[in-house]
Amino acid sequence: MSLEFFVRVLGMIVMAVGGTYLGVHLAELAKGPPELWGSVFAAVGALMGLVVTPFVTTRPARALRSMIAQLSAQSMISGLIGLIVGLIVAALVSFPLSLLPAPLGQILPFIGAVLFAYLGVAVFVMRQNDILNLLRSRLSTVVEDGGTSSAGRSVLLDTSVIIDGRIADIAQTGFIFGSMLVPSFVLAELQHIADSPDGLRRQRGRRGLDILNRLQKDSGISFRITDLDVEGVRDVDDKLVILAKQLRCPVLTNDYNLNRVAELQGVTVLNINELANAVKAVYLPGESLEVLVLQEGKESGQGVGYLDDGTMVVVESGRDLIGRTAPVTVTKVLQTAAGRMIFARPETN
Repeated sequence: MSLEFFVRVLGMIVMAVGGTYLGVHLAELAKGPPELWGSVFAAVGALMGLVVTPFVTTRPARALRSMIAQLSAQSMISGLIGLIVGLIVAALVSFPLSLLPAPLGQILPFIGAVLFAYLGVAVFVMRQNDILNLLRSRLSTVVEDGGTSSAGRSVLLDTSVIIDGRIADIAQTGFIFGSMLVPSFVLAELQHIADSPDGLRRQRGRRGLDILNRLQKDSGISFRITDLDVEGVRDVDDKLVILAKQLRCPVLTNDYNLNRVAELQGVTVLNINELANAVKAVYLPGESLEVLVLQEGKESGQGVGYLDDGTMVVVESGRDLIGRTAPVTVTKVLQTAAGRMIFARPETN
């Protein structure tokens, strides 16, 4: 038996009993037969109770529960803080209002409490992003001034670094301290890419969503999606930079343009490509290594191979070694914008 059916039956009984008493009372006033009046009003009350009761009990309660379920935790916390502030202000105002002559002294304190409570909730919910960002920045300042390491701050993830996918492996190693934040507008951009009619973009977007799912399911990684937003700004990169400045946290990205714009505005940027280049093995001229020569080089007689970390190795006079793994001696190492290149020559027995 459902709750709504039980409420309907209960309402029918209550309204029927009330209708009976009302019919008998009206019959006495009209000097009519009380049995007839009581029966008619009981039937009308039972029908009204059966039909109307859910609309004043279970239906509003269900709608209220659905509305509360759709509210974010940020909105509920902001509303609660606003309610507390509004009631405090109302308590301060109610004392002088209570000194007014009757009936104002009895009515105005109650009206003031309702009015200030509503204003507190409305103002705090409307400005929830600004207020919570201010609280976060103040808390971050207190923590840093207290001598706690700033390495535990949050890190904002860009769309490019999510699609790249290496962030999941880096996070599992424990090198990222603090929590990784993905703003809702970044998630929306990722979903837009995943719905693209272009096959390659769609595949990249879906891979990014899979990476987020992997990060969220890993209990050892501090990761969360936040609904923090920047009002009045449409571009995702601009929103990231402004949000990073408000939260005083770095941005993790692979986007060259975002990297430069963020640095110009004083935002710390963590670039995975720079990290990958920094952790590559360092080979000095004269050292030996083994490399699989895969293809011809640009110059005559050259062979080209790659190390496990993707570093290109150009082997002089290595054309005859294509398809073979051969020992080579490093002759020169070049650091370019695209990464590190190693020049080598085959070892002679």
